[in-house]
Amino acid sequence: MAPVKTVKSLREALDIHPKEIISLVGAGGKTTLMFALSRELVTHKKVVITTTTTKIFPPDPSDTPFLFLSRDEEEIVSHIIKNARRKGHVTIASELLPDSGKLQGIGPLLVSKLIELGPVDCVVVEADGASKRPLKAPNPEYEPVIPPCTTLVIPMVGIDALGCKLSEESVFRSEIASRLTGTPLGGAVSADAIVNLMLHPSGMTRGSPAEARIIPFINKVDLTLDLSAARHIASQILAAKHPRIDRVVLGQAQVHPPVAEVIYRE
Repeated sequence: MAPVKTVKSLREALDIHPKEIISLVGAGGKTTLMFALSRELVTHKKVVITTTTTKIFPPDPSDTPFLFLSRDEEEIVSHIIKNARRKGHVTIASELLPDSGKLQGIGPLLVSKLIELGPVDCVVVEADGASKRPLKAPNPEYEPVIPPCTTLVIPMVGIDALGCKLSEESVFRSEIASRLTGTPLGGAVSADAIVNLMLHPSGMTRGSPAEARIIPFINKVDLTLDLSAARHIASQILAAKHPRIDRVVLGQAQVHPPVAEVIYRE
């Protein structure tokens, strides 16, 4: 068994530093984790920005105190400079799409401009969409949309994906997932399949910047009676000795504390 550490904070579990750009990819709770992170990272002197490079539903006021919509990059930058310090946490998007009711995100290059602003301490980006499924394979033509300045990539999976049927009902882009993992459509999603989607060059972290750290997050572990299944997946991920993965976080982003434990590479 790889070394295990019990921590309570996401900041410690993910080793988050000032001026981080954190991109969440995969499935199984990205939006929930984004706002859990923002609650931890906000300070009285700096601002945390939450945003998306894809689309998200409008956040609840309990998730973000301020939502700013604009298609004008200069207007967004000006708003942050003038108002951020007194707001602490701001969610940014370009517009509300009336057909879907979702918020259209911002461009990846704007993210790099935002992190350079003095008041901004951290930008958390939902860089992938999964339509509320616990597992996802990205479309290689345009997913995920990870800003090139990202310093930390967090590929996510819900533990409830384990054992489910590989179909569109449970796995977003199930046909692509089948090709990447070798699991037939309709077959059961195994631990090996989840690990494969985490680590495959065309999998969840496809397009990650070469210098970015990668820390997988296995979510919804509170749904199981014990952590053995999540620990097994984490150990398999670490056994692959990916050069940029030194730990896997087991958590439950929707409850407190959000971190169950952190498993490190030996």
